[in-house]
Amino acid sequence: MNHDDRRTAGFKQRTRLSDAREALLAAATPHDRTVRRPLAEADGRALAEDAVAPADVPGYDRAAMDGYAVRASDTFGASGRSPNVLRIVDGPVEPGTAARVHTGSDVPDGADAVVMVEHTERLGDELEVFDALAEGENVGERGEDVREGTPLFEAGHELRPSDIGLLRSVGVEEVTVFERPRVAVVPTGEELVEADPGPGEVIETNGLTVSRLVERWGGEASYRDIVVDDADLLREAVESDLDHDVVVTTGGSSVGERDLIPEVVDDIGEVLVHGVALKPGHPVAVGVVEDTPVVMLPGYPVACVVNAFQFLRPVLKRVGSLPERPLPTQEATLTRKIPSSPGTRTFARVRLDTSGDEATAEPTRTSGSGILSSVALADGWVVVPEEIEGYDEGDTVAVEGWEWSA
Repeated sequence: MNHDDRRTAGFKQRTRLSDAREALLAAATPHDRTVRRPLAEADGRALAEDAVAPADVPGYDRAAMDGYAVRASDTFGASGRSPNVLRIVDGPVEPGTAARVHTGSDVPDGADAVVMVEHTERLGDELEVFDALAEGENVGERGEDVREGTPLFEAGHELRPSDIGLLRSVGVEEVTVFERPRVAVVPTGEELVEADPGPGEVIETNGLTVSRLVERWGGEASYRDIVVDDADLLREAVESDLDHDVVVTTGGSSVGERDLIPEVVDDIGEVLVHGVALKPGHPVAVGVVEDTPVVMLPGYPVACVVNAFQFLRPVLKRVGSLPERPLPTQEATLTRKIPSSPGTRTFARVRLDTSGDEATAEPTRTSGSGILSSVALADGWVVVPEEIEGYDEGDTVAVEGWEWSA
């Protein structure tokens, strides 16, 4: 379809969301760039190689209690009325002796148990023991936590703070991780300004919002200057960022006279999908130029955010070898009806109230895709599948908590 035909036809045929996303992901290839990073800088990074424990943890038999290291056989028969008496020493534990230990400290040679301090009484250099112990009692064995050679994490695992603590405990100081995927964020539009908007002008927010989402999702964002609606300048902007893993534009993705970015991408590459059956934001487009995925987000702020989650987030995770986890959800009861058109997946913004016995979700009064506050002041959205015509008041729904997702 040529450009004039496309504008005339509009979006009479819209691609199903799942199909559009599949087309984009099929065009995306994970990069293979890796880098060594200290553990303190590895949080949220994807491992590029398997992590295996290089040593036992603990690396020695350790006391599990404050008390005295003893030979268990020296405590046999001890009781509150008839304690066994041992000689206190500082070195190795020989028959008839005991050595003071603290929780986590090394158990001296010769000892095979630890008697708790509250089950003893010290009398000068002698120790009365009031408890009979079994061999190994109150002793953490070498390798009790992790054995040398134990597989810890596979390549592709996204490191969490607890994972980093475990790696540090086994003696790992640095790890090889994939570089963060690099995403060029290009805001477009004649009407956009950085500050002090006049009549017909608006402050640029989409590019800023998207660039922060990129960082939250584990990428590195290059937040570019505004590009006006000029085909040559748009082409130059896209081509100059093809060294990035993903290029994302905001605005100019519809079929109006000033919506040029899909034509530009199709001229220098291929538009895979233009027009998706979702609301808000059906004018979204995705394509590829010289093996670089290009995500063309709509200019209306709400539609921009919705489509960033549906397209930019999964392709960023794909190219960066990062796991794409489901968004956190909260079940709630609807306080008002949410309408939807069959065949379209609808994302309805809601406010959550968890103060009562059960959580409730109130759809925002504003339904327009140009009202950014309806996202900023919402707690999440309810996804209405293509197969149904909406949800009724009183229905139990799942609210996706988009703001906290990674």
